[in-house]
Parts: sequence; structure tokens; C-alpha cells
Amino acid sequence: MKKSFLPLATLLCITIAAILTVLQQYGFISLPAEALTAVRWAGISVLLLYGLQKRTLTTWILISMVVGAEIGYDFPTFATSLNVLSKVFLKLIKTIIAPLIFATLVVGIAGHSNLKQVGSMGWKAIVYFEIVTTLALFIGLAAINISKAGEGIDSSVIAQGQEEIAAPAKQSAADIILHVFPENIAKSIVEGQVLQIVVFSVLFAIGLAMVNEKKRKPMLDFCESLSETMFKFTNIIMYFAPIGVGAAIAYTVGHMGFGILLNLFQLLATLYVALLAFVLLVLLPVALIARIPIRRFLKAVSGPVSIAFATTSSEAALPRAMEEMEKLGVPRRIVAFVMPTGYSFNLDGTTLYLALASVFVAQAAGVPLSWEQQLVMVFTLMLTSKGVAGVPRASLVILLGTVASFNLPVWPVFAILGIDELMDMARTSINVTGNCLATAVVARWEGEFDLQPETGLVETTIPELLQDKQEEDRTPELV
Repeated sequence: MKKSFLPLATLLCITIAAILTVLQQYGFISLPAEALTAVRWAGISVLLLYGLQKRTLTTWILISMVVGAEIGYDFPTFATSLNVLSKVFLKLIKTIIAPLIFATLVVGIAGHSNLKQVGSMGWKAIVYFEIVTTLALFIGLAAINISKAGEGIDSSVIAQGQEEIAAPAKQSAADIILHVFPENIAKSIVEGQVLQIVVFSVLFAIGLAMVNEKKRKPMLDFCESLSETMFKFTNIIMYFAPIGVGAAIAYTVGHMGFGILLNLFQLLATLYVALLAFVLLVLLPVALIARIPIRRFLKAVSGPVSIAFATTSSEAALPRAMEEMEKLGVPRRIVAFVMPTGYSFNLDGTTLYLALASVFVAQAAGVPLSWEQQLVMVFTLMLTSKGVAGVPRASLVILLGTVASFNLPVWPVFAILGIDELMDMARTSINVTGNCLATAVVARWEGEFDLQPETGLVETTIPELLQDKQEEDRTPELV
């Protein structure tokens, strides 16, 4: 009874505190500021008690997000100084990426020496990526054309003093293709070019698979030991995750304020509704068709998604996401190949956002675009956005360069800058969710999805539950 009461009380306290704060912010009620602060911190106290009872990393990450938001709201000056902690967390995470991708890919490919199977997995992943991202593109276009969020925007409401964005140099098709291939692997690692690291690792693994067993085994043993070590390294870094994530949220709330949000709320709401529609209309049906256990999958992605949401970087969630998908039952070689590749080719949330934001720019500038013109622009954005998942807010830079190349004004992009962090949180979370699902789908497609047992959780899919409701009677309770 107590176990079920505390989460309910926690949710109730936090909800009441949030509703009262929003009503006070927009002038619907008038309460003493001290009373509202006391209510919010009382809710956080109950949340901390729940965290002490639950004792899971994901729970504490979520708690740190709430605490960070409150610190940013109550103590904005102090909150902006916490940005150094979030940067420390991101730096530690980035040290994991290159060795983890290299080691897991080499073991996954060269360890099996079945290059035909690698090719089969590769084309299946690419086909899946392109179908899903194209659907995301059309959902984004439909959403912004329905809401017309950009119409009536006044350039005078753009927040002053925001950071400036340097427009990137225009890229030709040749530049985009050349960007995929590394010229110096050390340089690729330093710059965080995930796709280049993947290309190098795949070619290295193929070369290793072609040498004789005597010379291949020492390198394979080294890479296998390196991958195991990096997963343990990830576990150590994750103990710092609640602090890094909380600091990131505190900094975001502390330096943004609420001024520009009111003017651009319609755009923000359009993005969140469109992303929700994408999850329900695309990702959920895909998971059901591939017979992915929904509850187990949601539990597995909750930690990586919360990290991505707070840090606005898909790269920060990569090590944890790879580990969770392997625990779920996806073979390591598939996780190691599909997930890093998906970070360049399967940016579901970013693709949807770019489709929505590019048309928003035209609407705000009063430039009517035909459907054909909209499609050309968003397909251009989809191509130029490959490989930006590891860089927070890089999609904004891509957007700026592309709208300029289509002779659209750039001031609406600076208007988006005011709420880009809130938008980036959502689209990055969908990027991570989509890539996690892609690994499971490809594993099922390859016939190698082996659902691992987990105490206290149902190991059935939604269709199976619908077919046999009697299974519920034999299901152990959630711990």
C-alpha cells in the first residue's frame, strides 16, 4: 500500500506545484512568491523521498531534472554557473564514444568473419532509416502547414542579446559525400565525427576478418577487452549523470527565462504534437509489427532518453543506449553497427524538426512556398543534417545555412533560437528512441532478437497480451 501511495503523492505534489507556478506566471492567480516557492520545494522533498525508496539511476536522473529546473527558476544567476558541471559530464561521455564504437564494431564484424551477413544487416538498416525519416519529414510538413505557427510573427519580439550563429559554408553533393570518409582517424575522433569513426571501424574490421586466425586473434581479444572495459567505464560515468543532467536543466531554465516563449509557444506546441504523432503513428506500429515488447523497450530507453532530453545531445546517451539495447536482447554486433550508423542516417526527431522549422521561417517572413518548393527544401535539409547528432543545436546551424541558400531571411531562425533548447530536448529524445528501436527492428529482421529474461517484467508483446488475457493472472508484479 505504501509503495503505491508514495508515487501517487509525489506526482500529485509536483503537479499541483507546477500548475500553481504556471497560473501565477501568466497572471491567472496572485499568491505570495514565498508560498509558491514553499509548495514547489515541498513537492521536491516528497520526490526525494521517492528517490530514496526507488534507488535507480533513471529515477535519480528524472529527480535531478526537476530539482535543476527549480534551481534555475529560483536562483537563475547561480544556475548559469552550474553549466560547468553539465560540460564535465558531456566531456566524460565523449571520451567513451570513439573507443566504444571501434571496439564493438571490430568484434561484431571481424569476430564472426561473415561479411555477407554484415552487408545484409547494412542494407536493411539503411532501408529502414530512409523509410522512417521520410515519414518523419512528411509529418513535420503536415504539422506546420496545419498550425501555420509562423504566420503573424513580428520581428520586433526577437530576444535581444542572444548568441549569434555563424552561417556555415554551402555544401555541394561532393562535400557531403567526402564528409563521410575520414582522412585522419585521430582528427575524426577529436571532432566527434561519429559517421567517420564508423566507416573507419567497419573497414578496419573487414580487413581484420581477411587475415589468418593467428594474426586476427590478438587484435580481437584486445578489442573485446576494450569494449568490456568501456562499458564498465560508462557505468562509472553514469554515477555522475544525475549531477550533470540536473546542472544542464538548471542552466537552461536559468538563462532562458519566459519572455520569448509566449510569442513562440505555438511553434513549440506544434513540434511536440508532431513528435507525439510520429511516435504513435510510426514508431509504435513499427514496434508492434516487429514484435518488440513495448514495456521492456520503454524501460530500457527511459534512461538514455532522459540523458538526451537534458543534455540536448544524442551522443551523450549513446553508451547507455547501446548497453540497454544489448541487455534487452539485441546482439552486440547489431547494436554496434546500427546505432552509431543511425546517429547519422536515422535522425527522426531532427528531420521532423527541420521540416517544420524551415516552413516556419518562410511563414514568418511572409514568403509563400508551394508543396514542391517545401519538399525540395526539406529534402536538402535532411541530406545536410547527416552526422549532426553528436553536436547540441547543430541542426540550428544547418537550418540557418539552408534557408539562406533558398533566399529566405535569417531573422526567423534567430527567433527560433529563443526556444531552440526546449525544442532540441524533444527532437533529441526522439532521435535516441528511434535509434534504439532501429537496433531491435534490424535484430528481429535478421532473426537474432533474443529477448533476455528480467525479473518482474512481462516478456510478452501487446498483440500477445490481447490474444491471451489469461497471461495477466500469471504475470509477476512489478518490483
